Amino acid sequence: MFAGELISQNIPLLHVDDNAGKALREMNDFHVSHLPVVEEETYLGLISEDDLLDGDGKQALKGLQAFFTRPYVYQHDFFLLAVRRAVDLHLSVVPVIDKQFRLMGVIGEDDLFKQLAVFVGTEEQGGVIILEMEKSEFSIGELCRLIESNDAYITQLNCYLDTSTQILTVTIRINKAEISDVIATLQRHEYKIKYYYGEELYQNELQSNFHHLMNYLNI
Repeated sequence: MFAGELISQNIPLLHVDDNAGKALREMNDFHVSHLPVVEEETYLGLISEDDLLDGDGKQALKGLQAFFTRPYVYQHDFFLLAVRRAVDLHLSVVPVIDKQFRLMGVIGEDDLFKQLAVFVGTEEQGGVIILEMEKSEFSIGELCRLIESNDAYITQLNCYLDTSTQILTVTIRINKAEISDVIATLQRHEYKIKYYYGEELYQNELQSNFHHLMNYLNI
């Protein structure tokens, strides 16, 4: 998903001749704390609510350019770059521009994180397993082989290296909700399992036995 595909059709932009009062009203109406400012079609920067609150509401934005910041992504950047801009700079919107610095629009914070949720598969059915290991021990081929030996497959894999400890955290999402067999296999191969989420097979068997007992007692 590219940044240009997530541009909001609702969030407005400001013109350099608009005043601070209008900017604050637009921010309040659209529930954002930043808005982009343009001169004709050229992107000049973002103005924030905090920089406007103590000023004169009648002052034109062109007189406040010292407060503008210039974060942006290009329309063909992968959307994760926009997520990084939003998180690093605490932005409620991320401007999207073309190579000529023309403003194409903005991506709202909500739309960014909805797309992030889709990207990491939070709405998909299945289990999650988090492993910790030395960086040298990581082998995606071996992990795929072990998981596939239990009639499952990896649908998402993310890694994070703690540079202070050189410990690699590997988060794996698999297509199976019943993960006890996968957990057992990984433990047999001495993987350190930090966390897992899914349905344990024995729990399902207990539930099945319980239902059979209830059916028997109802006879």
